Amino acid sequence: MTKGEVFDITIIGAGPVGLFTAFYAGMREASVKVIDSMPEVGGQLAALYPDKYIYDVGGFPKVKAKDLVSQLHEQAKTFTPTICLNESVKEVHQLEGGTLQLSTTTSTHYTKTIIITAGAGAFQPRKLKLDNASEFEDKTLHYFVQDLDYFKDRRVLLCGGGDSAVDWALALEPLAKEVTLIHRRNQFRAHEHSLTLLEQSNVAIHTPYEIEELQGNGGLIEQVIIKEVKGNHEEIITIDDVIVNFGFITNIGPIKSWGLETSKNAVNVNMQMETNIPGIYAAGDICNYEGKPKLIATGFGEATIAVNHAKKYMDPKAKISAHSTHLME
Repeated sequence: MTKGEVFDITIIGAGPVGLFTAFYAGMREASVKVIDSMPEVGGQLAALYPDKYIYDVGGFPKVKAKDLVSQLHEQAKTFTPTICLNESVKEVHQLEGGTLQLSTTTSTHYTKTIIITAGAGAFQPRKLKLDNASEFEDKTLHYFVQDLDYFKDRRVLLCGGGDSAVDWALALEPLAKEVTLIHRRNQFRAHEHSLTLLEQSNVAIHTPYEIEELQGNGGLIEQVIIKEVKGNHEEIITIDDVIVNFGFITNIGPIKSWGLETSKNAVNVNMQMETNIPGIYAAGDICNYEGKPKLIATGFGEATIAVNHAKKYMDPKAKISAHSTHLME
């Protein structure tokens, strides 16, 4: 990498939105670089939920996360972007003449514009708050599912009330020996259709309950005591694995120090996906504006807006947008 090599668009984040941004930027004939701190592309979908089904992507009634990532990566490679993995961007500075300099953990990069597609940033699971929980972590106490087949013919207890907990319960039901779902409230927060499928399934549901105690030896859970919330009733369930879906604690890290306007752990943008710093845009879960739905499908649309306005920023004579058939021709 030489100092003179300045890319048109540098994308920070190689998750699903970042990969689609790279593809669309290539369609606009921009030179593209993608930087990500992970060792592989795909972001949280690849790292945490490879076997989870995604339902909000046009053209796919349902698609496994790892398959969606594979297709997006293949699509992004259409225009051979430069992809730099295992690099975290620490600082961004604007040089004389307007070029943006990005300093990472391993290198320095130069670009005319930046599109941040870093998802929710760095993430850590919200853990089960029991004294002996750490004894079972990485063995039979799980905070995400990377291989569904591991749970074949096993007795699984899931904790949580959102989409992830319900989705995993439904995915595991035909595979596991038994699936039990507990939630500390009476109502689940998952999508209505998922709840309908849950009611029609053989998943054992306990509400409002929470885990009182894990029992076992050598990291292997044998039984779980669940207790009624605001009550005294307890039940003992024989279990092989516990999956906790309490969500994640996210942090956008060094991005907060770049001078960008932020709120709710996200970067504020206008309807052109512009941040308060000229030449820097954002798309996907990392960006925030009034009424924004945090969906992958939304991020794909935001990616096209960010790229088109970045193109106009670099070349005032450029069109804001064009139909894909015309661009590919």
